[in-house]
Amino acid sequence: SAVIGLLNALSKLGVEAEVHGIIGATENMIGPAAYKPDDILISKEGKSIEVRNTDAEGRLVLADCLSYAQDLSPDVIVDFATLTGACVVGLGEFTSAIMGHNEELKNLFETSGLESGELLAKLPFNRHLKKLIESKIADVCNISSSRYGGAITAGLFLNEFIRDEFKDKWLHIDIAGPAYVEKEWDVNSFGASGAGVRACTAFVEELLKKA
Repeated sequence: SAVIGLLNALSKLGVEAEVHGIIGATENMIGPAAYKPDDILISKEGKSIEVRNTDAEGRLVLADCLSYAQDLSPDVIVDFATLTGACVVGLGEFTSAIMGHNEELKNLFETSGLESGELLAKLPFNRHLKKLIESKIADVCNISSSRYGGAITAGLFLNEFIRDEFKDKWLHIDIAGPAYVEKEWDVNSFGASGAGVRACTAFVEELLKKA
C-alpha cells in the first residue's frame, strides 16, 4: 500500500520522474507445496537460502522484488516493508528504520521524512551481526541465529541480494512500527497511516532538485 500511495501522490503532484513500483503480492498458505524449516530455496538472484524459520517469509519475496528492481537499472532503489517486530521493539510504534550503505541518501531520506511529518531513524549495518545469518549449507539463512538486532539482520539479509553496483543506490525502510497503529496519533487516525508515502514523495522531489 505504501508503494501504491507513493505512485498516487507523485502522479497527483505532477512530479516528472520515472518511478517504477514493484509489489510482491503472493499467497501465504499451508499446503503440500508449502516450504518447510531446513528447506533450501534458490532466489531469483541465484543465491541459495537456508530456511531457518518459515515465519520470516516476507523478506524472501522482497529479495526477489529487489532483484527484479535491479534489472531495471534504476538510479535509486527504495524498499518498504513491515518487516520485523524487532524494529518496533527498538524504535517504538511511531518511527521507521532506514538502512543502507550510502550515508548521503540515508540522511536525505531521514530529512525528507522529518520535513514531511514522518519520524525515521538510521540503523547501522553491523559486521558482527552479519555473521548471524551465515549458513553452512547455503549462501545465507533467512533469519538470524540470535534474537537480538533482528531489524538489522533482516536488512543484512536483503543486502545479500543487492549487486555491488547498486549497494550505494539502495535504501531499506522498515515501516513495521508506524504502518498500522491502533490509536490516533499526530495527524494519523486509528489504523493504517500510509507510512513512508510522505517521506518518499519528499525524497523523490529532493533527488530531482539535485539532478
